[in-house]
Amino acid sequence: MNLDFKNKTVLVTGATRGIGKCISDDFKALGADVISFPSSIYDLTDRKELHDFIEHIETLQVDICINNAGINKINYVEDVLEEDYDKIMHINAKAPFMISQAVSKAMKAREYGRIVNIASIFGHCTKEKRSCYTTSKFALVGMTKTLAVEMAPYNVLVNSVSPGFTATELTTRVLGTEGIAEMCKQVPMKRMAMPDEISKVVLFLSSEHNTYLTGQNIIVDGGFVNV
Repeated sequence: MNLDFKNKTVLVTGATRGIGKCISDDFKALGADVISFPSSIYDLTDRKELHDFIEHIETLQVDICINNAGINKINYVEDVLEEDYDKIMHINAKAPFMISQAVSKAMKAREYGRIVNIASIFGHCTKEKRSCYTTSKFALVGMTKTLAVEMAPYNVLVNSVSPGFTATELTTRVLGTEGIAEMCKQVPMKRMAMPDEISKVVLFLSSEHNTYLTGQNIIVDGGFVNV
């Protein structure tokens, strides 16, 4: 299966590292014109900067939108600070909603588009200290399903990809070396995913080869949620 994104404009948020960078690089390698913005230009936690970002992307013709930017901070529910809750929900749920809202208008008019939201296995299951993150990712998966229903008549396909434990800076920061080693023991494949293994799924969902798959949450986790 040959993938070709020539003449396609792709918006990728959170593309400076980890899964987002891999997705962005892979799209570029396949001919896409990739639009990405470092956090130094737009801080999506800032209301005004988010609205400025939305106004800017409304001037672009985005064929494919990858909502990848996300944050996590673990804590027991009684220790969660309100500002941490607000920040996680803002980045992980509100920003993807507003970005999808912005790009969907032109996609509907052209009767073509692909939106892929990067969720998480914690939008399917959960564990301790993940109350905020899980809330945000369940919201993102729910949003994906609703947008898919609304956009399907216009040939705009909307899906989410839920990575399991992936070898990124965020995973290392949250789990630490010992936590990663322990987690790998619980994954049936006995290892974390590499970012390109997530990117490959995103590329297919965004490609011309995907003509009918919409409203789905694809879990890429080495079998973890089945244990």
